[in-house]
Amino acid sequence: MDLGLAGSTAVVTGGSKGMGLAIATTFAEEGAKVAVMARGAEALEEATAKLRDAGAPDAVGISVEMSDASSIAAGFEIVAQRWGELNSLVHTIGPGDGYFEEMDDAQWEETFALGTMSGVRSIRAALPMLRAAQWGRIVTLSAHSIQRQNPRIVAYTASKAALSSVTKNLSKSLAKDGILVNCVCPGTIVTASFTEALKDILAADGLDATDPTDVMTWIDNNFHQPCDLGRAGLPEEIASITVYLASRRNGYVTGATVNVDGGSDFV
Repeated sequence: MDLGLAGSTAVVTGGSKGMGLAIATTFAEEGAKVAVMARGAEALEEATAKLRDAGAPDAVGISVEMSDASSIAAGFEIVAQRWGELNSLVHTIGPGDGYFEEMDDAQWEETFALGTMSGVRSIRAALPMLRAAQWGRIVTLSAHSIQRQNPRIVAYTASKAALSSVTKNLSKSLAKDGILVNCVCPGTIVTASFTEALKDILAADGLDATDPTDVMTWIDNNFHQPCDLGRAGLPEEIASITVYLASRRNGYVTGATVNVDGGSDFV
């Protein structure tokens, strides 16, 4: 399927690794010009090299501190100077986690700065470029925990629920501009960072943190949150639906919150 992305422009925040990099790579494979924003210079260099190999020879990595408003504004100013307009913005930034009793006000504020306000600020900075383009799309990444609660990630989930609400609201206010706005809620996804963080924990139970079926077994055993397909997902499976929603091919889906979680018991 031709997504109509050849020659278009796309920004992926958090695009240097994991789901963000999978999304940026899919844009590159579809012929888009791609800019990725993240904090670490080394990861950005590795990501842009991969994007160039995937089909975006002028891919650019922009170092941005996503908890800082001025850094976000400066990052998008680089995009404005480079392209002048923007077709697709995908925002993938996610904060840390913790139990309610463990988190003080500063940690809550930091979580909302990353989980909600980084999206607000990125969209605000991108809007003039999106409006200048012939067509524009925004996709934010929230989390299935906004519908399936987990006490271990209370602040993370609250910040992602707020981002989902902002996304839904913007779909209404930006409809008049022809800018389609949607939210993707990933379930448990086996990224490199997920595997690194949990490999020893799963190994203690005789499970492999790189194996999607083993990962879902661990999730079910510890959190009682299985999925219908019986396995965790892969970054590429998030990328395919996200890039479709952020593409010109998507002409009528807006205001949607799309679960990509292998099946669940909520609607």
